[in-house]
Amino acid sequence: MPQGVPESIPNDGLTTRQRRNTPVLGVHTGDGKGKSTAAFGMAMRAWNAGLNVAVFQFVKSAKWRVGEESALEALGALHEQTGRGGPVQWHKMGQGWSWLRSSSEHADDHAAAARAGWAEISRRLAGEEHDFYVLDEFTYPLDWGWIDVDEVVDTLRARPGRQHVIITGRRAPQKLIDAADLVTEMRKVAHPMDQGRKGQKGIEW
Repeated sequence: MPQGVPESIPNDGLTTRQRRNTPVLGVHTGDGKGKSTAAFGMAMRAWNAGLNVAVFQFVKSAKWRVGEESALEALGALHEQTGRGGPVQWHKMGQGWSWLRSSSEHADDHAAAARAGWAEISRRLAGEEHDFYVLDEFTYPLDWGWIDVDEVVDTLRARPGRQHVIITGRRAPQKLIDAADLVTEMRKVAHPMDQGRKGQKGIEW
């Protein structure tokens, strides 16, 4: 797509404006770093355009406050104070259960929390409560079988209005990839951890 111009125009009966305004389902997957970072960058663009933004974070610990959370919450506060941009919500849906995946003692609780999180997102999609959703690390409960992939795909395809949804995480199911309009695979070429270096503040979080 050179210079933002489509290489071909489908014969779908839509006008250029209608096609441009079609809501986007995006998937950021792969083993490389940057999946969530790219999604949060898109969320900042959406905020700047005045869209109602909601982030649902499925894997990170509920006690771990990543930098993007603080930044987006600050933008949400700025909207409340000045009207600039759009409203922002940030929800931690998974209670940090990804780090406890190997613990069978808590697996049922974590799976139930993930399903409850998806049920809340489905309700909001049906009610058109937000314009731009980030489902961060959502591929993991799909990959583990905690949430039914067919149900997710059907719900996302049938979502009403103009609601954009960006999903991040490794091992995105093929059915989700097939349903998406935008798919980016992050491939790791090199990482500081390959050199034994731990994550740094401002880089990893």
